[in-house]
Amino acid sequence: MVTARLTIDPHFTVGPINRRLFGSFVEHLGRCVYDGLYEPGHPTADAEGFRQDVIDLVKELGVSTIRYPGGNFVSGFRWEDSVGPVGERPRRLDLAWHSTETNEVGLHEFSSWLEKVGSELMLAVNLGTRGTLEALDLLEYSNLPGGTALSQQRIDNGRTDAFGVKMWCLGNEMDGPWQLGHRSAEDYGTLASQTAKAMRQLDPSVELVACGSSSAHMPTFGEWERVVLSHTYDDVDYISCHAYYQEKNGDLGSFLASAVDMDHFIDSVVATADHVKAVLGSSKTVNISFDEWNVWYLDRYENVDKIEGIDNWPVAPRLLEDAYSVADAVVFGNLLISLLRHADRVTSASLAQLVNVIAPIMTEPGGPAWKQTTYFPFALTSRLATGDALDVKLEADSYETAVYGTVPLVDAVATHDTATGATSVFLVNRSQSEPATVTIDTAALGAVTVREAQTLADADTSAKNVLGDPERVGLSATEGIEVRDGGLTLTLPPVSWTAISLG
Repeated sequence: MVTARLTIDPHFTVGPINRRLFGSFVEHLGRCVYDGLYEPGHPTADAEGFRQDVIDLVKELGVSTIRYPGGNFVSGFRWEDSVGPVGERPRRLDLAWHSTETNEVGLHEFSSWLEKVGSELMLAVNLGTRGTLEALDLLEYSNLPGGTALSQQRIDNGRTDAFGVKMWCLGNEMDGPWQLGHRSAEDYGTLASQTAKAMRQLDPSVELVACGSSSAHMPTFGEWERVVLSHTYDDVDYISCHAYYQEKNGDLGSFLASAVDMDHFIDSVVATADHVKAVLGSSKTVNISFDEWNVWYLDRYENVDKIEGIDNWPVAPRLLEDAYSVADAVVFGNLLISLLRHADRVTSASLAQLVNVIAPIMTEPGGPAWKQTTYFPFALTSRLATGDALDVKLEADSYETAVYGTVPLVDAVATHDTATGATSVFLVNRSQSEPATVTIDTAALGAVTVREAQTLADADTSAKNVLGDPERVGLSATEGIEVRDGGLTLTLPPVSWTAISLG
């Protein structure tokens, strides 16, 4: 039997939880947009062609800010293609994913969809094949109320009020050799600084995200952040992090400990940003936008999905449609724990992506939409994690991993909302064979009751929700919680994720 002890004290806080931590990402990639959120012929489609069943699932998921339109896609994107009469928009080649973009859904349509689901737009500008002037044009089109040619063009295209976009990404993964317009840290930092300064001249209220490393395992990691921030520190609000995880070579033990890598990634970027702050003598603090994170079986894309050939440019092909297992969802939930644990510095994050493409929501053309296993930890954490993230004291048995060394078998984080008095606890048991008995010291909270407790687990850790069996895996009530004065005890099944709401 695995044992762990957790102490919760609302006086010891990490920082307030920004709702933007529960953001997501929609890229013009595969079937994310077309046949995903947009399918005019679907039985549930509304007047604009958006699937109502998907809208309902997105609202239940509880996503806040949604990053758009990429991703690698944005580095070859001409934003002008996505506005104006739909029938007159050009079809373009998307070199990033070797596909054809029809531009049926563009800035106006996507903004309308965001209003339906109640999410905020986070817009990326192309600093791959384009630059400062095009970014300024898009900002003027989007945010200026009127009085200029571009703002009038927006009005003529049917949008009288400005879009009022606050968050802007200055390009995407510019450290990656795969990226159109890939640059050195020096060149990108110079361009990002110039673009940021120009955008603030037009709209001083914008919040800007500089590209950090696309992985903590990039050969330029660390030095990239240092150089880019040396150029942009006083011009931007965020530096981005991107991270994806997958089980490799049957090493489930290391995969279950993926949050250890995310913790290290965040801590390293924070240290680098604060180093640049000290060197520059700056009074501001640059935070992290972890605007791409998920479980992604990248090897499958390279070996199975990848499209090639000069005469092969399909529209909305099936790409990156990973079906997620219980084990994937437990790792996913643990990544959410890592993000909450760093709520003082990670104040924006985007689950990549939202529909069909490595996504919590799947659809079939003309057919149903359903929840993947990863849907459940995100929806429940988004709903329960309010107020402040707490600095909890955790003591747990450990195990050895091939990749990360000695790792605790139980991981956890807690949140506390002083306004409502609600406290939430999120836990994972990484053991593949043993249940974990966890004792939670709640004496500092006073008398508590369990408002809600749900667990994601299954005897078959490879079980998935798929088209033929879309409800195979779900949440179940957490059984056997013993509440006593000053604490509670519960048992976590092997390879499980649990959320508890206390009042």
